[in-house]
Amino acid sequence: MTDLGGDKSTSDKPWPVRVVSQKIGQWIGRLGWIWIDGQVTQIVRRPGTNTVFITLRDPSADLSLSVTTNRDVLDLGAPQLTDGARIVVHARPEFYAARGSLSLRADEIRQVGLGELLARLEQLKKLLQAEGLFARERKRRLPFLPRRIGLVTGRASAAERDVLMNARRRWPSVDFRVINVAVQGPSAVPQIIDALAVLDRDETVDVIVLARGGGSVEDLLPFSDEALCRAVFACRTPVVSAVGHETDVPLVDFVADVRASTPTDAAKRVVPDLGDELRLIAHAKQRLDRALRGLLDREQHRLDALRSRPSVARPLTMVEQREADVAALRDRAARNLRHRLDRAGTELEHTLARLRTLSPSATLQRGYAIVQRADGAVVRNPAEVSGQDRLRIRLAEGELTAIVEE
Repeated sequence: MTDLGGDKSTSDKPWPVRVVSQKIGQWIGRLGWIWIDGQVTQIVRRPGTNTVFITLRDPSADLSLSVTTNRDVLDLGAPQLTDGARIVVHARPEFYAARGSLSLRADEIRQVGLGELLARLEQLKKLLQAEGLFARERKRRLPFLPRRIGLVTGRASAAERDVLMNARRRWPSVDFRVINVAVQGPSAVPQIIDALAVLDRDETVDVIVLARGGGSVEDLLPFSDEALCRAVFACRTPVVSAVGHETDVPLVDFVADVRASTPTDAAKRVVPDLGDELRLIAHAKQRLDRALRGLLDREQHRLDALRSRPSVARPLTMVEQREADVAALRDRAARNLRHRLDRAGTELEHTLARLRTLSPSATLQRGYAIVQRADGAVVRNPAEVSGQDRLRIRLAEGELTAIVEE
């Protein structure tokens, strides 16, 4: 067994409860005096005694401690202390061994004023901004028409009514998953963080709305809590912050993907207006009709322009014109051919006349004759033949055969 000091026990014998309780008390006693910041959830002043019991809760976690103090200490540091107030306590942890309980013994209590709260919020704002939780580039677009909207708000609150009524007025079939939580007080932050986690795990939820009505700075403190801001930043689902009125700006507004000035404004941002969309569709149809009619008119004008052209309006005119051209060319070609033939005929007659004049037949017609030897050679000189040679004499009309005597 290991003791509270961290040393290994030399014996396996179990320790009595009183010894363990004493050891715990000794260890806690070594913590000394410390400053503690928290939110008051309960104040008990017992009649006839100066002891005051205060329950102090962590604003960001479901955890509380009991604080015991003297009435004079409370009246001196925070005389108007009420439930829900933020205080700073200078106390010493005490462990009551008999009951096994832990409490704080306070010798000074300070109520955190509005100025100090605002200064802390400004310091936290700078820290979160430096870490990039407010970066614009990480903010996501809301879906045009979410399947289901997650709503985290107070039970039966005006904020819940405003979101549901205005969203359904804009889009009657919108579907909500509503989780009611405390929206102020010490239990608000843990409940809101749990609700965010539930809705973020729901695959059917496309957007989450954090909604709360207006209130004082103290009432809206849960929505400036660091743990809540980090939970919103870690959500995979887009988150819309609709906390307070337009002038209220809790830190969760800077972390959320969309900041709505009021719950009513959130309803307008998460769903489109059915009437507006129907009007847009009607206008789009009108523009489409006008565009289509314009296109048809332009095409009709083009067709009319094409039909008005002579080649389309009177197509035979071109054929007739080409037919006339062909006929004229044909007549011209025929005249040219006849002229050439006539001229060629005249030239042929002249050539024929010259040929007839110069031909041997014409010479024979004038009484001449052609004398040839048996071998066909023309005899031009008597010395070219000898006695008894057979000669062929061609006349204009036939031929004769002769034998040379001398």
